[in-house]
Formats: sequence, C-alpha cells, structure tokens
Amino acid sequence: MAYIVASLLTFEVLAPLQNMFFAEYPSRASLLFLPHGVRVLAAWLLGWRAVFALLPGVFVVFALLGGSDVFLPSRLMAIVIAVTSVPAVFYICKWVGWDLFPRPDRKPCWACVMAVGIITSFLVSGLTNIAFGSARAEYVAFLIGDISGLFFLMLALYFAFRIADKRG
Repeated sequence: MAYIVASLLTFEVLAPLQNMFFAEYPSRASLLFLPHGVRVLAAWLLGWRAVFALLPGVFVVFALLGGSDVFLPSRLMAIVIAVTSVPAVFYICKWVGWDLFPRPDRKPCWACVMAVGIITSFLVSGLTNIAFGSARAEYVAFLIGDISGLFFLMLALYFAFRIADKRG
C-alpha cells in the first residue's frame, strides 16, 4: 500500500509540478521518485519478504500507468527488477560482512541504508533502462529520481518520527 501511495503522490502531485517547472524536459521519468524509498526501506526491514510485500503494489502501479501493456515482456522484466534488486543488494552486503538489517541490539545506520539505496538506484536504473530499451537520458532521469526520492522520503520520515516522539 505504501508503494501505491508513494506512486500516486509522485505521478499525481509531483509529476505535474515537474512538468510546470521543466516543461522542456523530454523524459517522462520523475525526478523525485518516492517509490524507490519505499522499496529500499521495505527491503531493509523485511529482507526477501519485501519481494512479496512489494509485488502487488508494483504490479498495480504498472497496470495503472500502462494498462494492458503491463503484460509486455519489458514491463514484466521491469517489475521483477523493481521488487528483487534492492533485497538482493542488502543480502549481498550481508554476505560480504556488511549486515545492515535492523536488530534490537544496535541502532540503524541511516547513512548505510542511504548508501545501499544509491547503489541499488544505479542497478535498478540501468537494468530498467535495458528492459525498456530507453535512451541514456532516461537512465540519468531514473537515477536522479530514485536517489532524490529516497533522500526526501527518508527526510520526511525523520521529521514525522521526531514530531511523533515529541507528542508521544
């Protein structure tokens, strides 16, 4: 559900604003793609279970945006990339000795989660670009959107939790 809400906010609120300020920008990619932040935080919290948690939302968003084109091989490949890449990177990090998954005996390393989000942004942007056969400008737009979306989502959550702590 968080993925769908982040996507609706991105495409219904932020994209029209982007089009107003960057009307000449040819890409349809969002320069502030909040769903990447949802993917990263879900993978960090849930591990491989994030694949199953994200899959329905990712599919619904692809269907809303592309209609029946959601069943095209390139779209199905993009869905697989979207739901598996981030958990895979977290597990690769754990395998090489950099376990970032949350544990009760340590505080989260938010900079580390952000670093994994940036790494996966390069991976997801590149693989999605290959799946869609898009131009290089699209890769850059996906990359910018993923990184900025992750950063601003984490920033918004930080302030939301601070406000909740002060009230609680």
